[in-house]
Amino acid sequence: MKKIAFYTLGCKVNQADTASMEGIFRAAGYEVVDFAEQADIYLINTCVVTNTGQRKSRQIINRAVRRSPLSLVVVTGCYPQTAPEEVRAIEGVDVIIGNQERGRIVELVEQALERKETTILDNVQQMTVDTKFEELGVGTETDKTRAFLKIQEGCNQYCTYCIIPFARGPLRSRSLSGIREEVGKLVAAGYKEVVLIGIHLGCYGKELLKEGQHVTLYDAVQAALSVEGVRRLRLGSLESVEVEPRLLELMAREPRLCKHLHLPLQSGCDKVLWAMHRPYDTARFARLLQDIRQQVPDVAVTTDVIVGFPGETEEDFLTTLSFARKCGFAKMHIFPYSKRKGTPAATMSDQVDEAVKAQRAAKLAELDAAMHQETLASMVGRTEEVLFEQPVDAEHMEGLCGPYLRVVVRGTPELAGEIRRVKLTGVQDDWLTGELA
Repeated sequence: MKKIAFYTLGCKVNQADTASMEGIFRAAGYEVVDFAEQADIYLINTCVVTNTGQRKSRQIINRAVRRSPLSLVVVTGCYPQTAPEEVRAIEGVDVIIGNQERGRIVELVEQALERKETTILDNVQQMTVDTKFEELGVGTETDKTRAFLKIQEGCNQYCTYCIIPFARGPLRSRSLSGIREEVGKLVAAGYKEVVLIGIHLGCYGKELLKEGQHVTLYDAVQAALSVEGVRRLRLGSLESVEVEPRLLELMAREPRLCKHLHLPLQSGCDKVLWAMHRPYDTARFARLLQDIRQQVPDVAVTTDVIVGFPGETEEDFLTTLSFARKCGFAKMHIFPYSKRKGTPAATMSDQVDEAVKAQRAAKLAELDAAMHQETLASMVGRTEEVLFEQPVDAEHMEGLCGPYLRVVVRGTPELAGEIRRVKLTGVQDDWLTGELA
């Protein structure tokens, strides 16, 4: 039995892709081992969304090559999809695969294992509007309590800072029958929560209009919820402009659909939003946020913000800071702008100094910490269903409630994987404390 080790960088979509590939290798008789162990094959699923992600991808590839020169090194994901020549030039890489054709991953690896020559097996496929969603089976061999199911791939937005449309290709969606089938597998495997994710999740089904199919994310959610035994369903990141009223109506009345939305803002300054090619301005975002909270009063809204976009002045940043404060996010993920080769923003004038980016990120992080504490305080006194995941220490367990907040209670490891009602009694650091109801 050959051994294979995986390393995943980047987003939850990458994590889901890796889990699918792990499942394919297990089904073919391979043993999956930890990346720190000796293996016959090392597979690195890469990220290029920032310079840091791309640099870390190279580091991990080189680490695998140095650790075991005789092992097969496979590089897949966004790095070879966007820069195949650069990956080919890394000494010791044996196989490169982009973000398509990964259903053939075992076949390609075994071809590389059998051949004698030292040339790289290159299987990076260019993606077009005719490329179909690759319906890979979901990975079910894990000790985690939440599963990520990729139901959408690709993006047509082309924000000026973003490399992802080039890395992931055009829009494509998993079929509704495929969603039901994979959710059924996850329920059978014992998962208590399924997270529906995608590169541009809110555009689920959009490309199918040309085939006469009228399906949206709402239909995908309904398909997942229709599977017997589903305990909890959560949505990944989606654009505010794509949140359907009927989806909000479903969230308000369906207790299994978590009251949490991650809506990327990216900037709270209209000038910067226009330069980013975002599909809204601050007035529209604020209106959408107000509508969402009116329909789902208990919803927790988290977001992403980029600081230091080219041309962002101190006044622009302070405008973002003020707008974020008014939005009252439960959590902000803050990213200093990262120049990506091949994107329009990379060639814009007025690039912001790295030190300035760091200062602005720190100021935004202070606001984030304050808003997060306010969110936690507002939850005290409520009773929430918590999915317990892991021990904090010998006497306490932690888990996630529906609004995507950490909760710690007195309990033993037997609680792991259980959904229990918890009376929220207080706040400690950046989590909630509570008692089992």
